[in-house]
Amino acid sequence: MKVGIIGLPQSGKMTLFQTLTGNKAPLGGINKPLPGTADIIDTRFDTLVDLYQPKKQVHARLDLVLLPKIEKETISNGDIFRDIADTDAICHLVRAFEDEAIYHVDGSVNPMRDIDMVNTELIMHDLIFIEKRLEKLEVSLKKLKDETQQKEFELLTKMKGHLENEKPLRLLELVPDEKILIRSYPFITRKQMIIVLNIEEDQIDSTEFLDSLTDRCISEKMEAMQVSAQVESEIALLDTEEEKEEFRADMGIKEPALEILTGLCLKALGLISFFTVGKDEVRQWLLRKDSTAPEAAGVIHSDLQRGFIRAEVFTYDDLMVFKDEAGLKKAGKVNVNGKDYVVDDGDILNIRFKV
Repeated sequence: MKVGIIGLPQSGKMTLFQTLTGNKAPLGGINKPLPGTADIIDTRFDTLVDLYQPKKQVHARLDLVLLPKIEKETISNGDIFRDIADTDAICHLVRAFEDEAIYHVDGSVNPMRDIDMVNTELIMHDLIFIEKRLEKLEVSLKKLKDETQQKEFELLTKMKGHLENEKPLRLLELVPDEKILIRSYPFITRKQMIIVLNIEEDQIDSTEFLDSLTDRCISEKMEAMQVSAQVESEIALLDTEEEKEEFRADMGIKEPALEILTGLCLKALGLISFFTVGKDEVRQWLLRKDSTAPEAAGVIHSDLQRGFIRAEVFTYDDLMVFKDEAGLKKAGKVNVNGKDYVVDDGDILNIRFKV
C-alpha cells in the first residue's frame, strides 16, 4: 500500500519527499513517478527503544511515491491521473508560503484556490470515466439485457449525479455489492485525501490557514495538517535526536510534523501500529485496522499465524504507567487473548505458537 504525493509546481513536494525518504530528484526533474520508503515517525517507538535498549531496532516503513507536478500538460495527456489511480491514498501538498524568488503557476499564493483546482480536476477525471463507461453500457444493454450490467448502470448513474454536485466519491456510501461492481475502476476521488499546507518558517506558531480548512475537511472527509518542508529538511540534517529536539524547541515546534504526517498517512491507508519488544529487538509493525491477533501474527511471520495459540498483550500506555513488564503483570495488565482478539493501535504483542 502506498501514498501518492501530488501538488502544483513549486509547492515543495521534492523537498518534503526527500526529507521523508532520503531520495533525491533525478537530473532533469520528475517526469515519472518516483518511489521511496519512509520510516514511520512514532515517539512511542523511540520510547520503547530507550526502555529496552535492544540489540536491534526496526521501524515500520511507509511506501510513498512522488508524482509529477500537476500542470496543463500532465492533465491533458492523462498521465497524472493514471499515476494517482495507482496509489492507495493521496497526500496533496499545497503551497502556503510566500517567496518572491519562487514563482507560482497562477501568479499568487492562495491555498484554497489551489485545493479547489486540484479537487475539481480529480472529480472531472472520475466524471469523464463514468460518462464513457455509461455510454458503453447503454449500447450493450440495448443488445442484451444483463442483470449485472443493469445494476452497474444504475450505480454509475447515481455516482455521476454525485460528482456533478462537485462531491468526491468517498462521500458516497456504498454497500459491499456495489463496491464489488466498481472495484477494478480507477476512481480517484474514492481515495482518502490528506491536505498538507507547506508554510513559512515564521508561520509555524500560527494555525490560521489550517483553521480555515476545518469545516471543509469535515464535510469532504479530508485530513489536514501544516508543515514547513524547508524547516523539516534542515532538522533532518542534524546528527542526533537531541539536536533535533533542541532545534524544534527553539522553533516552537511542539510535535514533530513528520510524525503527524506519517500518522495521517497510516490513517488514510486504514493501518495501525503494534509492537514487539525485548532485549534482542524492538520492532514496529503495521496492520490493517480491525485485524485479529492471528492476522497480526501473520504480519510477523506466516508460521506464527498458522500455529497461533494465543497472544499475550499489554498496551503502550499501561507500560508507561507501570514502567516495566514486571509491574504490568503484578497489576494484572498483561492479558492472554485468543483468536478473536482485535488488535488496537499501540498494543504490544508476544505471540505464542506451535507449528
